[in-house]
Amino acid sequence: MKILHLIHSVNPAGGGPIEGIKQLAAACIKLKCEIEVASLDRPDSPRLKDFPLKIHALGPSYSSYGYCPKLIPWLKAHSHEYTFIVVNGLWQYHGFAAWRVLRKADIPYFVFTHGMLDPWFKKKYPLKHLKKWLYWPWAEYRVLRDAAAVLFTCTEEKLLARQSFWLYRCNEKVVNYGTAGWDGDAENQKKAFLEKFPQLQGKRLILFLGRVHEKKGGNLLMEEFHRFLSDTPGSDFQLVMAGPSDNPYGEKLKKIARSLNIEDRVTWTEMVEGDVKWGAFQAAEVFILPSHQENFGISVAESLSASLPVLISNKVNIWREIDEENAGFVENDDSEGTYALLKRWSALSEDERQTMREKARHCFLENFEIMRAAKNLVKTYNETRHK
Repeated sequence: MKILHLIHSVNPAGGGPIEGIKQLAAACIKLKCEIEVASLDRPDSPRLKDFPLKIHALGPSYSSYGYCPKLIPWLKAHSHEYTFIVVNGLWQYHGFAAWRVLRKADIPYFVFTHGMLDPWFKKKYPLKHLKKWLYWPWAEYRVLRDAAAVLFTCTEEKLLARQSFWLYRCNEKVVNYGTAGWDGDAENQKKAFLEKFPQLQGKRLILFLGRVHEKKGGNLLMEEFHRFLSDTPGSDFQLVMAGPSDNPYGEKLKKIARSLNIEDRVTWTEMVEGDVKWGAFQAAEVFILPSHQENFGISVAESLSASLPVLISNKVNIWREIDEENAGFVENDDSEGTYALLKRWSALSEDERQTMREKARHCFLENFEIMRAAKNLVKTYNETRHK
């Protein structure tokens, strides 16, 4: 079985979708599948140098939409080489191009929406949503309608997707999702992280790891962390913001931290990778994500895999599994909810925190280990083929 993943870019700064492809590919390879990726990156892009899969870089592409003149000719020439094709993400040219080529072909294609139909975007950006409506009937609606299946990572995501556009029809399949999770030498990884950020030695670390984006609730985190520190004088909690923050929203959060006089209690690491990233999980006491919208949350699953409990909002779509397993705490994505997450964690005894660490790992193995997603993807293909 040979599978092609289509994605706008393999740039890791793009967040979860490309990391999800890499993790899913590694699991599919164990199932004797061949995995390749086609992206709209330029062939000379430095981000391709260490990419672990066979990559077809078809760029350059133009505008944020990603129009790429080479994509349709390439798909016409090579799509027959694959058992099926997976389109990752919506609202960009690679999905529409796949529909143009494959809608009448014998090669089935599937679509991972990666949460891009969540109604939060409709509420947060009503003007952008209006523009999407102009585009939806003749493009994205058809991309989903004619796909062999539209793949969702959990039931919550599937149900939310139905709320964004009344013109909506597709073959919905929940295939779960996940990550390979933590691996390696925990002590050496922790050492690597603390050697890079020695000022964090001996602190009680609350870890945020991911894109620094407004949907992640960063402003809530800054404001309620300040309130939490004010209510727990003498504590040595330190908030670690691990993710690309060299952007307007990142600068806004840093300004908030300065205005609240907590800049010395917030450490900005920028993107961390490899052993340093896993060392952040090992050094931290708890992970936090008060997100307003989160389709899956690769970093949430990674935290659980490293036996790190999570403090999340109920807008992270896998919150039900975490709540049922007692692998962390769940609250609303507002000021009171974010504050409650911090207070509930700080109120635990060490024995209670240790019990939650054990439950975090169990939750990961039962729900989010990547082989489950890989097997479900192959199963979905086989079921679709035999219809």
